[in-house]
Amino acid sequence: MEESNRRRQQRRNHPSSSSTSSSTDRTRFRSQKFSSNPAKTIQSSNFVPRSTTTSVTATDNTRNPGYVPRWKSETNTNKQLEGAKEAGEEVVSIVGTCPFMCPEGERAQRERLRDLAVFERLNGDPRKTSAALAVKKFCRTISLKYVQASDVRPLSVLEDTLNYLLSLLDSSEHPFEVVHDFIFDRTRSIRQDLSMQNIVNDRALHMYEKMVKFHVVSHHRLRNCGSSSTSSLQYLNMEQLTKTLASLYILYEANHSSNSFYENEESLSFWFCRVPSLVMKSKEMHFARQVLRFYRIGNYRSFLCIVSAEASYLQYCIIEPYVNEVQAMAISYINNCCYKLHPYPLEQLSKLLMMKESDVESLCHACGLQTSTDGGGNKSLPTKQTTFSVPKGSFQSYSLLRLQQ
Repeated sequence: MEESNRRRQQRRNHPSSSSTSSSTDRTRFRSQKFSSNPAKTIQSSNFVPRSTTTSVTATDNTRNPGYVPRWKSETNTNKQLEGAKEAGEEVVSIVGTCPFMCPEGERAQRERLRDLAVFERLNGDPRKTSAALAVKKFCRTISLKYVQASDVRPLSVLEDTLNYLLSLLDSSEHPFEVVHDFIFDRTRSIRQDLSMQNIVNDRALHMYEKMVKFHVVSHHRLRNCGSSSTSSLQYLNMEQLTKTLASLYILYEANHSSNSFYENEESLSFWFCRVPSLVMKSKEMHFARQVLRFYRIGNYRSFLCIVSAEASYLQYCIIEPYVNEVQAMAISYINNCCYKLHPYPLEQLSKLLMMKESDVESLCHACGLQTSTDGGGNKSLPTKQTTFSVPKGSFQSYSLLRLQQ
């Protein structure tokens, strides 16, 4: 009897396994019922009105990348090339066959989209262009798997295209910002075509030299535009200058022998620490090292004299921001060190700084200093002023006298 009572008590405390199993099966059945059709579940959770056709089209395009227009060759999943790719990097073996500055397919597409720069428009018509005007645009993301040889320009066409672009640099019909923006984009496309074909010979090297000079001169001219909107252009230009210089330096290493160097290598190698011994001994490198030394020790007089006497136009374009900085530093020295009762004549200061007297006065005011004029009309700088401050932002560009451009 006691054993029978004990068994009944156990049944009350622990439900039967069959009952538990049945409950679990019912739960599993309900779960399967609502998850047996995943397509319906996804559709209801991401419902967009009238989106069925769109979804199918997107899927088909993904499976068929050829749907992308040939001249664009874009894909979001295959970023094999950027405009900043180093020259000489082996990517794919391809030889361009496009005989024009712009492939015909891209030209026709851009005509339909009215995507023509002012330099590409035939008689000013934004819907018409020609083979002699249109230039291939830079494509940020490109898949080499689907690039056709007819969309890539061979070396001879790239050389002609670059020469044409650089001939527009002195155009006076449009603001320099517009000219720069057009050449900036199209030279990136040239570098992209060179990289895709893995061209690293002397001709490509000389093309890179020309593009470096374009960016250097553009940096100088953009600073002198005086427009606040050019700050972003200056930043992007400097970014591409750095990338182009890096590629050019690789080309120098790949092409010259141990006993020779290229004509422009000595002036451009100022940007690098590792240079051949012949370059280190060159006149241009000696100039660069002297300029750097005088700048670091604060010898403004020697710095200005050597820049004025020896700098080429290309070198001055690079050094110019530091020239204005050194001139402001010299004014600070004179303001702090000269005798308070004897104002410093601006005429003498202009000779010391190799600036026009009007530019000296403007720079003094930009640095927070006041100037005075005596009864004879002679202007001077009262010293020991406590209001000196370095101008915020970039310096206004002041010309250096006696500079041979």
